[in-house]
Amino acid sequence: MLEIENICMSYGEIQVLHDVYLRLNQGEIVAIVGSNGSGKTSLLRCLSGLQKLSSGRVSFLDVDITNIRPHRVVNLGICQVPEGRHIFPTLSVFSNIEMGAFLRSTRTSKAGFLDTLEFVFELFPILKIRKKQKGGTLSGGEQQMLAIARALMAKPKLLMLDEPSMGLAPLIVRDIFKAIRHLNSKGLTVLLVEQDVANSLPISTRGYVMQLGRMVLEGKGKELLLDNTVKAIYLGERTTQAQ
Repeated sequence: MLEIENICMSYGEIQVLHDVYLRLNQGEIVAIVGSNGSGKTSLLRCLSGLQKLSSGRVSFLDVDITNIRPHRVVNLGICQVPEGRHIFPTLSVFSNIEMGAFLRSTRTSKAGFLDTLEFVFELFPILKIRKKQKGGTLSGGEQQMLAIARALMAKPKLLMLDEPSMGLAPLIVRDIFKAIRHLNSKGLTVLLVEQDVANSLPISTRGYVMQLGRMVLEGKGKELLLDNTVKAIYLGERTTQAQ
């Protein structure tokens, strides 16, 4: 579904992505894990069309999407839930959700909109209760649910989530990852960027580990969680080797 071939990207003279590669098959959850500053968010910005590549190629459903404009990326079926949520704090919850369907409005029926709206309200019932509140009055966890709901209104084929657990209490994190698993069970393909390897890798079909703008490890999600390097760096566990 998604193929990333040796992409490089720089901010000015500072190169932040170095020959990054990735393969994502339809129906998978693929996690990209790594510490802060490893290049994960920069990679998603490139895929969303928000940042230009200096070299390499990206294809989605056999269409070359390298360096195309963000609205075209969304029209093709890729939506990103950004790090930090970036909801519209002065708009109501309903208006925030409605904004996610902006590009659909010219090509879908009112019934289709309402069906998707009902789906996101079933996924996150608290949003239906709070639909008249301003987005900025929601808790952090509710704002994350709102950001995901907004993206789902575009009916994506690929949902990209950037640090969905950031700043959230453990119980809320559990609910967010439960929702991600549910969406995947309904057929949605997910690219999950996270520092929280303990929650992201167990639900992932496969995973990649990024360090300093490079892919340094890849494998099945649960297998990566057992890797000694991953344990030492991301879980703070000491590993022992035979003498």
